[in-house]
Amino acid sequence: MPKKNAFYAQSGGVTAVINASACGVIETARRHGDKIGKVYAGHNGIIGALREDMIDTSRESDEAIAALRHTPAGAFGSCRYKLKSLEENRAEYERLIQVFKAHNIGYFFYNGGGDSADTCLKVSQLSEKMGYPIQAIHIPKTVDNDLPFTDNCPGFGSVAKYVAISTKEASLDVAAMCESSTKVFILEVMGRHAGWIAAASAMAAEQAGDPPHIILFPEMPFCQEEFIAKVEQTVQQKGYCVIVASEGVQYSDGTMIAGSVTTDAFGHQQLGGLAPTLAAMIKHELGYKYHWAVADYLQRSARHIASATDVEQAYAVGQAAVEYALAGKNSVMVTIERLAGEEYSWRLGEVGLDKVANIEKKMPSDFISRDGFGITQLARTYLAPLIEGEDYPPYLNGVPNYARLAKLPVKKKLNTPFDI
Repeated sequence: MPKKNAFYAQSGGVTAVINASACGVIETARRHGDKIGKVYAGHNGIIGALREDMIDTSRESDEAIAALRHTPAGAFGSCRYKLKSLEENRAEYERLIQVFKAHNIGYFFYNGGGDSADTCLKVSQLSEKMGYPIQAIHIPKTVDNDLPFTDNCPGFGSVAKYVAISTKEASLDVAAMCESSTKVFILEVMGRHAGWIAAASAMAAEQAGDPPHIILFPEMPFCQEEFIAKVEQTVQQKGYCVIVASEGVQYSDGTMIAGSVTTDAFGHQQLGGLAPTLAAMIKHELGYKYHWAVADYLQRSARHIASATDVEQAYAVGQAAVEYALAGKNSVMVTIERLAGEEYSWRLGEVGLDKVANIEKKMPSDFISRDGFGITQLARTYLAPLIEGEDYPPYLNGVPNYARLAKLPVKKKLNTPFDI
């Protein structure tokens, strides 16, 4: 009986280290070539499986695969495509099984957040019912750090480090100019429902009173009067005010301060425009000169300043996914477990996908300061090791030298179109 092949796909917003997880999967599978055949990667995530559009990673050199460890973004293409429920569109899941069966795929490694965990679970369940069981292992990834049952998510540590550094550097700029120019600087960061990234900006502070002076979390209802008062007080005391705000900040009634009426493929309200909205409030109420910036894609693609902890963990969860599958595990997510002790240490674990799918982990209340505009020492203790260490990529001609893959296609066997 021929060895089963594996299918790997990347889902959702990419990160500085998601390719390190891909590297972990592919290199580990190659080391177990006596048990696993080829690793096929979905071209543009799960869409690649639905369209039978896959990349044969066995035709990539060892050097190219190794280079994925220091390359940002999604090397094989990611997607924001949420499969419907089995009741709504069983055909999508049946199509996946058909493609997997046609290509002798017995292992499904899905690298993403909560929505991809749900997809992974459903594929595992339906494949069993269809008589072609597939071992589905979810590999955690999200800059938002909002997956439950894992201490942290690969991708978060690097964006946290980038935001902390950017806050520190921008604060020095504003402090130098505040006497005769800009009084307020606002940095808008990612975080729809969870304020982990915004919280990480506080790691820029070396001592009490250092910027950022105000952090806005989605977990804390926004009050314009309290916000304006805090800005004014800070400028009077410090001469300037640095603010970091999660894009998902909302009023007490749940209304987003800045959000459009459109939604993305996952049904999430499109966000953006929080920083200029806050700036307009400050200008109207206080008249201060301001500048604002949106970290946007820069924060999640900054591999040049990635956290060494994050890179190591991202590779490790990819490696573990293959080892778990070979050990017979199924329908689980690889988790990171923080061990007790003064010195930071961690190990890998697992949790059933039925407990993970579509559940968000928000900032705990004891991580947020009493006034709602900062973080506690408990939060700092949690965040500190996640941004530790540097893992610089190789440079060529003054810029990072990232991987370039051949991305040669797998020959189609069904050769039937599938509309998505």
